[in-house]
Amino acid sequence: MIIDKLSGSRINFEVAVTKEQFEHALDHAFEVVVKEVEIKGFRKGKAPRNVYETKYGVESLYEEAIQHILQDTYYNAIVENKLDVVAQPKIDLDINNIKRGEDFTYKVTVAVKPEVKLGEYLGTEVSILKPEASETEIEAEINKKLEQHAEMIVKEEGTLENGDTAVFDFSGSVDGEKFEGGTAENHELVIGSGSFIPGFEEQMVGMKSEEEKDIVVTFPEEYQEKSLAGKEATFACKLHEIKTREIPALNEDFISELDDETIKTVEELKIKVKEDLISQKENQNTNHIKTTVIQKAIENSEFEIPEEMVLEESNRSLEQSKAQIKQYGLDFATYLQYMGKDEKTFLEDLKVQAKKTLEEQLVVEAVGNQEKLEATKEEMDVKYAEIIEQYKEQNVTLEQAKQAIPESAITAEIVYAKAIELLIEKAKVNQ
Repeated sequence: MIIDKLSGSRINFEVAVTKEQFEHALDHAFEVVVKEVEIKGFRKGKAPRNVYETKYGVESLYEEAIQHILQDTYYNAIVENKLDVVAQPKIDLDINNIKRGEDFTYKVTVAVKPEVKLGEYLGTEVSILKPEASETEIEAEINKKLEQHAEMIVKEEGTLENGDTAVFDFSGSVDGEKFEGGTAENHELVIGSGSFIPGFEEQMVGMKSEEEKDIVVTFPEEYQEKSLAGKEATFACKLHEIKTREIPALNEDFISELDDETIKTVEELKIKVKEDLISQKENQNTNHIKTTVIQKAIENSEFEIPEEMVLEESNRSLEQSKAQIKQYGLDFATYLQYMGKDEKTFLEDLKVQAKKTLEEQLVVEAVGNQEKLEATKEEMDVKYAEIIEQYKEQNVTLEQAKQAIPESAITAEIVYAKAIELLIEKAKVNQ
């Protein structure tokens, strides 16, 4: 079979069908079609072949026969020529040119997995920062922990300030008429959060508990409720309570609240925070090296990813996203609103990410092949043991695990990881 390579990682080839193969397909078609046929003098599905063909003609079997022969011969052509197709084929066949008792051919155009021509992929230079933690960083991290343990307390004296939480009633009106959604009681608002209409929170600053005040603001021109957009509104407000965040002091009492038996003193907390910061930076360095060496290998390689392959990967990601969204109790449309995206933009983003994912997969796989990396039996055993442990509550056996995830998939996963490790190991890292 002659295979013509086209642009975009597509190929074109011709498949020959013998008259014997087509006759066999007609036999199959008759067995399928006759089951639904009623001919006078015979029970449904029991009419002889010659009677059927006399009444309906052999051409009535062509469509079913062609479907059968295409599936059979196309699959055989793919297997025999070891073609790694990534999409449904486009078949060029004119049914009007097919005649019983004669050979015929049909043409196939299909997208295949791209061939990757690797360029330089070892010895990539990567610059990283030495993983250190300054006193300023340690102090900032400890302050975060203190903030996380802050408590809200009622501010008995003083006035409302930025950062405080106001507990208040409000009733809004435009041109003297109250509007829907403009009234609430005991509403809590963090001053300075920008949650309300521009100018509202600023006018609340300085209010005292139980104080009443009219706040006048103008709705933005692009406000979501069109009937209020650009209009001036007056909100009658009554401040009931002022809450403020009380941050704990850095002392032994705070240390005891951390519920960490390895930390007994403030000094031990500082040491632990420093270790954690350094560990985070080491991980960041590792991720940076990984990202850099893979991206450089991609940039130095030559390959074409067919659009069909990108579409299939983005559709897979879409289904995964929808499943996760459903787990959160949301529908897809509501999720898009939260994300501030329309469906078209969301799908375009998925396609961009799908292309990046495929680029990495193809190039890393190519590196594994080029370096002749393999998975050992011990490594395979470890992977399957991890799978069995993961599903131990279902009492999954080794045989069941191998049926669910074939050895070829486990081998590919191990080799893929080894290829990335090789790229990282051979990188020239500068600090």
